[in-house]
Amino acid sequence: MALYTRKLKLQERKTLESHLDTPEDDLPAHRLQIIMLSAAGKRVPEISEEVHLHPINVRKWIHRFNRYGLDGLRSGKSPGRPPVFSEEQRNAIVTIANTNPRLLGLHYSRWSLQRLRRYLIDHDIVDHISVETIRQIVQAQEPTVTHRYERVSD
Repeated sequence: MALYTRKLKLQERKTLESHLDTPEDDLPAHRLQIIMLSAAGKRVPEISEEVHLHPINVRKWIHRFNRYGLDGLRSGKSPGRPPVFSEEQRNAIVTIANTNPRLLGLHYSRWSLQRLRRYLIDHDIVDHISVETIRQIVQAQEPTVTHRYERVSD
């Protein structure tokens, strides 16, 4: 069964045409073209060839337009996974990583990622954290980090 956009209202058509002339960052021209071509009676395979998108994507944009109108064609920010650690926790991790362990009463002078992980958990900075996450947090703040980590198995 062929898929087409719903019948366009006059104002919708004018809005689509004006946006085609001046596309916005969150509303790419090819999505507007998909709707205009579909409204003109072109089928999904034809539209797909013309806008150089897979037919699945063409169908997706037609469905979104039919359901949500022009706003359905806009790019929204993908929510993604929320941060696991607060900015305060991240700052504490970097601060501790920059501190000589001896100044914290420990018997060694350099952090390993494993030692840093154990310290953060034992001192209730975090409930749990992987050494890879520690590495990424510290690396993101690289210009401020002065200590290097040694490979130590604890």
